[in-house]
Amino acid sequence: MFRLASQRAVLRGSGSKSLYSSSALVQALQTKFDLPASTKFGDEWGIDGEWEPRLTKIVATIGPTSEQLPVLREVVKSGMRIMRLNFSHATVEEVELRTSNLLLCEGRHSNLGDRKPEANNNLRAVLLDTRGPEIRSGKLQNDDSGHETVSLVAGETITLHTAPLENGSTETDLFIDYSHLHVSLKPGMQVLLDDGAISLTVTKVHADKGQVECVIENSGDLRSRAGVNLPGAETDLPAMSEKDKVDIKYGMTKDIDYVAASFIQNAAGVEEIRKYIQETAQELGWEESAPLPLIISKIESMAALRNFDEILEKSDGIMVARGDLGVELPIQQVTNAQKEMVAACNAVGKPVIVATQCLESMTKNPRPTRAEVADVTNAVYDGADCLMLSGETAKGKYPVEAVRMMSEIIYSAEMYMQSGGYGSLHAQTSASYEAPDDSLGAIAKASVAAAEERGAAAILVLT
Repeated sequence: MFRLASQRAVLRGSGSKSLYSSSALVQALQTKFDLPASTKFGDEWGIDGEWEPRLTKIVATIGPTSEQLPVLREVVKSGMRIMRLNFSHATVEEVELRTSNLLLCEGRHSNLGDRKPEANNNLRAVLLDTRGPEIRSGKLQNDDSGHETVSLVAGETITLHTAPLENGSTETDLFIDYSHLHVSLKPGMQVLLDDGAISLTVTKVHADKGQVECVIENSGDLRSRAGVNLPGAETDLPAMSEKDKVDIKYGMTKDIDYVAASFIQNAAGVEEIRKYIQETAQELGWEESAPLPLIISKIESMAALRNFDEILEKSDGIMVARGDLGVELPIQQVTNAQKEMVAACNAVGKPVIVATQCLESMTKNPRPTRAEVADVTNAVYDGADCLMLSGETAKGKYPVEAVRMMSEIIYSAEMYMQSGGYGSLHAQTSASYEAPDDSLGAIAKASVAAAEERGAAAILVLT
């Protein structure tokens, strides 16, 4: 499902090529990207009519606007390689519908033509995205409808409680459903409410009462059960909630391929999930030789960044979850963190997914912004193995167009890299992937270089 990072290293260049002139760059752009209109372009066909599957794959979240078979068929045809099921929202009935329809979507990999038409299916991979352990605020006072809010005013004081409030939360007293909140926080630390919409600064910690006193940094309206982030705080939240365990077990009965582990903080959390998957496989009566779902660790907190090296070592892959990461981390640092993580994954040959708001505007509009196109393009240049669509395909107005557009952007970036144009106005960078210093590493690197030089369609590895 994922290509080898070493393939990407060749596309990025080894530093041996000389600089191209500006005129050469213009010529490359004219010859490679003066593309004719083609309905097949987003369907992984090149400008010469040959089928050209993308090296950078597309993960698409399937939801209410894309789960029906006619739409899902077009989503698959346009380039989706992994179907993401978001178990923060999906019901069992919805998952059953989406996985059943996925099996009915035609593809190319098992196309046997007229000999066996019923086998003309491309069984895409399925990624189960867990909700993960969460911290939330309590129900507001008198909020019977679930739509009431309270107004928090900048400069005012609010007390966070770890014990439920009998009459519900108010603008001065707020229940937080994390019993060790007072242990994790210290004066000067931040508490972010509702995806960072409201920021609090801790002023006092009353450990004996299980209370934390804060000052409100900015005004805003707060709803019941709002998400709570504790940037930089060490928590003892479990790697999986009880809901996650139920969801993973159910997903394994549907033969999922990947588990995206939310809010992973350290390597111990990855090992805990892997152990649970192994135990569940035994409980379900799986054969010992049956492949288990692979674990994609989502990096979305300061704690995960601090422990990134050990998480990467124990994980099968990484997801750069820019949404929550942008809440916990100063937003101007998210791109830097993304580049570091992508490079680290490339260096050890493990797949990395770049996620969140890649083509966010296409949730409502038929075309992306120029900034979004640049974001996706640069992720390809950096070495991302997969790019993920979330609300764009799950609830957006243009799910098929979003996948097709992402496929076109990826194709354009990859063709540009292969044309030699990438880096023509600046020195070529060294490959981010260093092969092991042994005979096997040398053979692998030489094979990739030879395949690229000769334009081979595939590399066959016999084991």
